[in-house]
Amino acid sequence: MNEIHWPQDFLPGFTENFVSNEIIAAGLTAAQVWPLLSQAHRWPSYYANSANVRFHEHAGPDLQHGVHFYFETFGFPVQAQCVEYVAPASSEPGRIAWHGWAGDGDTRLDVHHAWLIEDLPFGRVRILTQETQRGKPAETLARTRPNPMINGHQDWLDGLISAARLAQH
Repeated sequence: MNEIHWPQDFLPGFTENFVSNEIIAAGLTAAQVWPLLSQAHRWPSYYANSANVRFHEHAGPDLQHGVHFYFETFGFPVQAQCVEYVAPASSEPGRIAWHGWAGDGDTRLDVHHAWLIEDLPFGRVRILTQETQRGKPAETLARTRPNPMINGHQDWLDGLISAARLAQH
Protein backbone atom coordinates (compact mmCIF):
# COMPACT_ATOMS: atom_id res chain seq x y z
CA MET A 1 0.00 0.00 0.00
CA ASN A 2 1.00 3.61 -0.47
CA GLU A 3 2.38 5.74 2.34
CA ILE A 4 2.62 9.38 3.39
CA HIS A 5 5.37 11.63 2.00
CA TRP A 6 7.13 13.30 4.95
CA PRO A 7 9.20 16.50 5.03
CA GLN A 8 12.50 15.89 6.82
CA ASP A 9 11.64 18.11 9.80
CA PHE A 10 8.44 16.16 10.48
CA LEU A 11 9.63 12.59 10.04
CA PRO A 12 7.74 10.31 12.48
CA GLY A 13 9.89 9.14 15.36
CA PHE A 14 11.85 12.39 15.41
CA THR A 15 9.02 14.69 16.55
CA GLU A 16 7.37 15.18 19.91
CA ASN A 17 4.12 13.52 18.83
CA PHE A 18 2.92 11.23 16.04
CA VAL A 19 -0.51 9.75 15.43
CA SER A 20 -1.81 7.47 12.71
CA ASN A 21 -5.39 6.52 11.87
CA GLU A 22 -6.68 4.46 8.99
CA ILE A 23 -10.01 3.18 7.77
CA ILE A 24 -10.92 0.87 4.90
CA ALA A 25 -14.54 0.99 3.77
CA ALA A 26 -16.42 -1.03 1.18
CA GLY A 27 -18.85 0.55 -1.25
CA LEU A 28 -17.06 3.89 -1.61
CA THR A 29 -14.43 5.26 -3.97
CA ALA A 30 -11.65 7.79 -3.55
CA ALA A 31 -13.53 10.08 -5.96
CA GLN A 32 -16.57 10.07 -3.65
CA VAL A 33 -14.55 10.84 -0.53
CA TRP A 34 -12.15 13.38 -2.07
CA PRO A 35 -14.44 16.46 -2.24
CA LEU A 36 -15.37 16.11 1.42
CA LEU A 37 -11.72 16.42 2.41
CA SER A 38 -10.38 18.69 -0.33
CA GLN A 39 -13.09 21.30 0.35
CA ALA A 40 -12.06 22.42 3.81
CA HIS A 41 -15.21 24.48 4.38
CA ARG A 42 -17.13 21.15 4.50
CA TRP A 43 -15.11 19.73 7.43
CA PRO A 44 -17.35 21.14 10.20
CA SER A 45 -20.39 19.49 8.60
CA TYR A 46 -19.10 16.01 9.46
CA TYR A 47 -16.28 16.62 11.96
CA ALA A 48 -17.34 18.44 15.13
CA ASN A 49 -13.73 19.19 16.12
CA SER A 50 -13.20 21.64 13.25
CA ALA A 51 -14.64 25.12 13.00
CA ASN A 52 -14.33 28.52 11.37
CA VAL A 53 -12.51 27.42 8.22
CA ARG A 54 -11.36 30.42 6.19
CA PHE A 55 -9.12 30.86 3.18
CA HIS A 56 -6.56 33.66 2.90
CA GLU A 57 -6.62 35.17 -0.61
CA HIS A 58 -8.09 32.03 -2.20
CA ALA A 59 -11.55 31.66 -3.65
CA GLY A 60 -11.74 27.91 -3.07
CA PRO A 61 -13.66 25.74 -2.63
CA ASP A 62 -10.85 23.18 -2.98
CA LEU A 63 -7.54 23.35 -1.22
CA GLN A 64 -4.61 23.68 -3.62
CA HIS A 65 -0.86 23.46 -3.21
CA GLY A 66 0.41 26.67 -1.59
CA VAL A 67 -2.98 27.88 -0.34
CA HIS A 68 -3.03 29.49 3.12
CA PHE A 69 -6.03 28.88 5.34
CA TYR A 70 -7.25 29.04 8.92
CA PHE A 71 -9.31 26.69 11.07
CA GLU A 72 -9.84 25.81 14.71
CA THR A 73 -9.30 22.32 16.13
CA PHE A 74 -8.44 20.77 19.50
CA GLY A 75 -8.73 24.25 21.03
CA PHE A 76 -5.99 25.63 18.77
CA PRO A 77 -6.46 28.49 16.27
CA VAL A 78 -4.47 27.02 13.38
CA GLN A 79 -2.88 28.91 10.52
CA ALA A 80 -2.04 26.46 7.76
CA GLN A 81 -0.58 26.11 4.31
CA CYS A 82 -1.43 23.28 1.95
CA VAL A 83 1.92 21.70 1.03
CA GLU A 84 0.68 18.70 -0.99
CA TYR A 85 -2.39 18.39 -3.17
CA VAL A 86 -2.81 15.58 -5.68
CA ALA A 87 -6.33 14.50 -6.62
CA PRO A 88 -6.89 10.73 -6.81
CA ALA A 89 -6.54 9.10 -10.22
CA SER A 90 -7.18 5.56 -11.42
CA SER A 91 -3.68 4.42 -10.56
CA GLU A 92 -2.59 7.01 -8.00
CA PRO A 93 -3.88 7.84 -4.52
CA GLY A 94 -5.16 11.27 -3.61
CA ARG A 95 -2.86 13.21 -1.30
CA ILE A 96 -3.50 16.27 0.82
CA ALA A 97 -1.11 17.62 3.43
CA TRP A 98 -0.74 20.87 5.29
CA HIS A 99 1.70 22.48 7.63
CA GLY A 100 -0.21 24.06 10.48
CA TRP A 101 0.97 26.22 13.35
CA ALA A 102 -0.44 27.97 16.42
CA GLY A 103 1.01 29.94 19.32
CA ASP A 104 4.42 31.49 19.93
CA GLY A 105 7.50 30.62 21.97
CA ASP A 106 6.78 27.84 24.48
CA THR A 107 3.17 27.62 23.31
CA ARG A 108 4.08 27.14 19.65
CA LEU A 109 2.75 23.99 18.00
CA ASP A 110 3.83 23.00 14.48
CA VAL A 111 2.21 20.09 12.69
CA HIS A 112 2.35 18.24 9.41
CA HIS A 113 -1.04 16.63 8.81
CA ALA A 114 -1.21 14.34 5.78
CA TRP A 115 -3.97 12.33 4.13
CA LEU A 116 -3.86 9.53 1.60
CA ILE A 117 -7.03 8.31 -0.13
CA GLU A 118 -6.81 5.34 -2.47
CA ASP A 119 -9.07 2.85 -4.16
CA LEU A 120 -8.49 -0.79 -3.25
CA PRO A 121 -9.65 -3.93 -5.03
CA PHE A 122 -13.21 -5.19 -4.53
CA GLY A 123 -14.81 -1.74 -4.34
CA ARG A 124 -13.05 -0.48 -1.22
CA VAL A 125 -11.43 2.81 -0.32
CA ARG A 126 -8.55 3.29 2.10
CA ILE A 127 -8.11 6.56 3.98
CA LEU A 128 -4.93 7.06 5.96
CA THR A 129 -4.35 10.17 8.03
CA GLN A 130 -1.15 10.78 9.94
CA GLU A 131 0.14 13.78 11.83
CA THR A 132 3.46 14.69 13.37
CA GLN A 133 3.80 17.55 15.81
CA ARG A 134 6.61 19.64 17.21
CA GLY A 135 6.69 21.87 20.30
CA LYS A 136 5.78 21.79 23.99
CA PRO A 137 2.03 21.44 23.34
CA ALA A 138 2.86 18.35 21.26
CA GLU A 139 4.70 16.84 24.23
CA THR A 140 1.61 17.35 26.39
CA LEU A 141 -0.71 15.85 23.75
CA ALA A 142 1.55 12.80 23.40
CA ARG A 143 1.31 12.07 27.15
CA THR A 144 -2.45 12.61 27.45
CA ARG A 145 -4.61 9.51 27.90
CA PRO A 146 -6.84 8.75 26.24
CA ASN A 147 -4.92 10.26 23.32
CA PRO A 148 -7.01 13.18 22.01
CA MET A 149 -5.30 13.17 18.63
CA ILE A 150 -5.92 9.50 17.91
CA ASN A 151 -9.52 9.74 19.08
CA GLY A 152 -10.14 13.02 17.28
CA HIS A 153 -8.70 11.81 13.99
CA GLN A 154 -10.75 8.62 14.25
CA ASP A 155 -13.85 10.81 14.64
CA TRP A 156 -12.76 12.69 11.52
CA LEU A 157 -12.38 9.44 9.55
CA ASP A 158 -15.71 8.07 10.78
CA GLY A 159 -17.45 11.34 9.93
CA LEU A 160 -15.82 11.42 6.50
CA ILE A 161 -17.08 7.91 5.69
CA SER A 162 -20.57 8.68 7.02
CA ALA A 163 -20.77 11.90 4.98
CA ALA A 164 -19.61 10.07 1.82
CA ARG A 165 -22.28 7.40 2.37
CA LEU A 166 -24.97 10.04 2.88
CA ALA A 167 -23.92 11.79 -0.34
CA GLN A 168 -24.50 8.51 -2.25
CA HIS A 169 -28.26 8.74 -1.59
